[in-house]
Amino acid sequence: MAEKIEFTGALGSQLAGICERPAGEVRAYALFAHCFTCSKDLKAVKRLSQELTERGIAVFRFDFTGLGESEGDFADTNFSSNLEDLVAAADHMREQYQAPRILIGHSLGGSAALAVAKLIPEVKAVATIGAPSDTLHLGDSLAAQAPELQDQDETEIKLAGRPFKIRRQLLDDLASHTLEDHISNLGKPLLVKHSPVDETVDIDHARKIYQAAKHPKSFVSLDDADHLLLKNPRDAIYAAEVLAAWASRYALDAPESVQTEAAEGEVVVEGADGFRQLISASGHRLIADEPASVGGTNAGPTPYGLLLASLGACTSMTMRMYANRKKMPLERVVVSLKHDKTYAADCEDCESTQSKVDEITRTITIYGDLGEPERQKLLEIADKCPVHRTLHSEVKVRTVLAS
Repeated sequence: MAEKIEFTGALGSQLAGICERPAGEVRAYALFAHCFTCSKDLKAVKRLSQELTERGIAVFRFDFTGLGESEGDFADTNFSSNLEDLVAAADHMREQYQAPRILIGHSLGGSAALAVAKLIPEVKAVATIGAPSDTLHLGDSLAAQAPELQDQDETEIKLAGRPFKIRRQLLDDLASHTLEDHISNLGKPLLVKHSPVDETVDIDHARKIYQAAKHPKSFVSLDDADHLLLKNPRDAIYAAEVLAAWASRYALDAPESVQTEAAEGEVVVEGADGFRQLISASGHRLIADEPASVGGTNAGPTPYGLLLASLGACTSMTMRMYANRKKMPLERVVVSLKHDKTYAADCEDCESTQSKVDEITRTITIYGDLGEPERQKLLEIADKCPVHRTLHSEVKVRTVLAS
């Protein structure tokens, strides 16, 4: 559920943003600050945002003044105006949705998140990704690329292959900020994520941020990720997974849960709002729902979706057990399933005489160095999985009213 939004930024320009919300319950809103000269639409940012929404966290991301789809002149901006843009974004969220409880910043956006967190009282936790520990890191880099700014007010440089006009005021502003005080007085839980092989912002910056911060604080290595988290799509997904798990301790509302825990061998389903159902099974929590087109919120699979998932999981498990027992070189099984209602006359192998029957199409892909006889045997074994047999046997459902 993505909504395009506009709001007024620090310099009076209209800034473009997107608010992505989960289809179901919103456990918290997060405000995301992108890296220097990047935009809200960076692939890694979109991946991270999608993963967080799937975990119940709504994400508000926008383009800073003069970047992406936002209006304004980039040359007029600086680190101070970025901080003011973030405050303006938080104000808009407070008015239209809910104030952010999580502040996330990537690269210089992470530095901005550290500097602005105290100005947004509702923020309960701050997370940085590849953030510099000081603004001089960028200032020195820009000064080296544009030495002419010592004698003139404006010049054009290339960043990531794109031309940008910058002014001397940007360097002066970067030199005027000291992040160490902001970090040591943050007063909020901090998660520092950084790659030890980051060639843009050295891992030593993460050490300085972590050392300056007070507890509670956490550090997570992003291993071999590049600075923009673009080399491997899993890097952004992993960053989101870790962030969601960490934030659940400090900034997230507890998810709605089934009131009655399921006993061993039992499944408990409890209706929430609308069609959404909360499921407890052997200590695991699931959600079933209907798509928005029929009045649901699409927070989880439909009942038939869960049925197909059960058959698919049982099919793959049974094939795996047989292959292991027979020492077959089976690498992986992918089971795709689809449910339809079909007319009995159109179904050649249907036993029912009713006008319509349920038909499940199960497509199995087998990976591994297997001969054709082995593949056919595994296909035969698929029909022997317990759930498959249950679906083909006579099933009686006894319904009783609890006292």
